[in-house]
Amino acid sequence: MHQKRWITGIVAVPILFVILYYGGRPAFGLLIGAVACLALAEYFGIVYAGRNTFAHGLLKAAGYASALAILACVFNADYHLVPAVMAVDLALVGMVVVSSYRHDSSLPTGAAYQVLGVVYIPLLASYLVRLRNADHGGAWLFCLLVVVAAGDIGAYYFGSYLGRHKLCPAVSPKKTVEGAAGGLVGNLLAGACFKLWLLSRVGWFQMAAFVLAAGILGQVGDLFESAFKRSSGIKDSGRLLPGHGGFLDRIDALLFAAPAAYFLQQWILQ
Repeated sequence: MHQKRWITGIVAVPILFVILYYGGRPAFGLLIGAVACLALAEYFGIVYAGRNTFAHGLLKAAGYASALAILACVFNADYHLVPAVMAVDLALVGMVVVSSYRHDSSLPTGAAYQVLGVVYIPLLASYLVRLRNADHGGAWLFCLLVVVAAGDIGAYYFGSYLGRHKLCPAVSPKKTVEGAAGGLVGNLLAGACFKLWLLSRVGWFQMAAFVLAAGILGQVGDLFESAFKRSSGIKDSGRLLPGHGGFLDRIDALLFAAPAAYFLQQWILQ
């Protein structure tokens, strides 16, 4: 497992670095669109486990269309259109529920999961696009990615070797308080490196706020996804990333961290 995790990381990081710094905004926008749709597919696999009806297929299709529409609006800086996209999605979901309810009385629950999925994945992921498109966005985005990854690594190894006290056993029995603390240590160390290397004009207090917000919310995001997987009896959201599970497993922390990172970056640059 350790070897697979490191091999996947060694292969993925250079590709991501090239897209971030040499691919430009369009390449990054396409990457986020693809990852968001793959993660949304994995999310639907969790919440719709065992339900492959035509109505659920329509809910999924509306979710994918809404995801791409939200990301396209954000990429083009048409932020005012995002609520309209979500309203249309809700209307489509309502039509599916009303027309198919007599055949499947569980559809209102499925509809709620679909709407949550559109908020959870593409809407939160859109803040990565906003961060990339902001001033010095490449450096800030790379900082966020490294900070979150460092927190994941710190939590994994601190928890493996020092973990004694359970953090949230009902959701994730293996996560420990020591692991969570190790994750924050990893966040802070990565943030300090970026402060000294690429973001030297940023104050230490501001960088600490950015890093800790991303780290804490990242851990909440990890536990949030774990709650869905545990309720469905699923260990990993997918198998596309050896050693890491699925795309949603890989970006669950990043999704919660991204909005806070974007707004803090805007505050720092004021």
